[in-house]
Amino acid sequence: MAPMHTPWAFLALLLFLVALARAEVPAIIVFGDSSVDAGNNNQISTILKSNFAPYGRDFYGGRATGRFCNGRIPPDFISEAFGLRPYVPAYLDPMFNISDFAVGVCFASAGTGYDNATSDILSVIPLWKEVEYYKDYQNKLRDYVGTERANTIISEALYLISLGTNDFLENYYTLPQRRLQYTVEEYQDFLLGIAGNFVRELYGLGARKMSLAGLPPMGCLPLERTTNFFLRWRGGGCIEEYNEVAITFNGKLSGLLEELNKELSGMRVVFSNPYDIFLRMIKNPSEFGFEVASVACCATGLFEMSYLCDEYSPFTCTDANKYVFWDSFHPTERTNQIISDQCVEHLLREFS
Repeated sequence: MAPMHTPWAFLALLLFLVALARAEVPAIIVFGDSSVDAGNNNQISTILKSNFAPYGRDFYGGRATGRFCNGRIPPDFISEAFGLRPYVPAYLDPMFNISDFAVGVCFASAGTGYDNATSDILSVIPLWKEVEYYKDYQNKLRDYVGTERANTIISEALYLISLGTNDFLENYYTLPQRRLQYTVEEYQDFLLGIAGNFVRELYGLGARKMSLAGLPPMGCLPLERTTNFFLRWRGGGCIEEYNEVAITFNGKLSGLLEELNKELSGMRVVFSNPYDIFLRMIKNPSEFGFEVASVACCATGLFEMSYLCDEYSPFTCTDANKYVFWDSFHPTERTNQIISDQCVEHLLREFS
């Protein structure tokens, strides 16, 4: 790393070290899929991107960062709740550097999953590669703040992990390979094995505080409801089979994390379950001040996401706060905030 000669650079580092000394959670570190991707897919060769309008229209400066949302996503809200920055930048975003990443960094990639075969579908970053980027980050962090401080950040940081939906919706239920190899119960167990090894690997790299998210009611995503209507002729309601899979997987994941807490000395990994509150918003949107839950804000709201959700659609809603979903697969900023608020209440009890 090049030496820092300017007094401003020294001052920035000094202020960061003072803040670190006062913080219970000095950084937010993120792994996962589009539910938490802050824009890493912008920098890779994939069709799964969202760095264009109307994505990001309610983010700071109206900027389309690559978040699959009209605004902020859960790690942004969680970071702010812990007294850190109100957003967590993507590791591959050239606008940011290690001075930014020292208090929060996102390695997530939209379209990825626990299963490497899932990331291959749309040529996105597999989970193992996210870990390789994290190792690179650790080296840069040690160069920036020194080994002792870096190790403190690594061990005291809160790690947010959110993925799994793509493994089922984009892989298992869409392509034949995994269905020929596994029953859905066996595939769940296959993914859980990967999840357990992933947590163990992060633990071996120094992580001690983790929040691992379960699956949402994925059968109620607008895209799946549209599929249910046009391909299954079931009236456009939720695909209950998918929701049952999510419930079962979440139960198994919660049990796995209990075992990991016993196995890994000094580790605290908590299960963050978005399923119930998300389903409440979908089933009773008015309870939360929403008006529409069956379709999304962007375009027709039935099937569009990524490049199909663009600024030229005349059907995109004017007020995303009235909608539970932003595009056919992803929630609005307001939905993200409601889910994050519930998560934060639990996380603050555990880690502050």
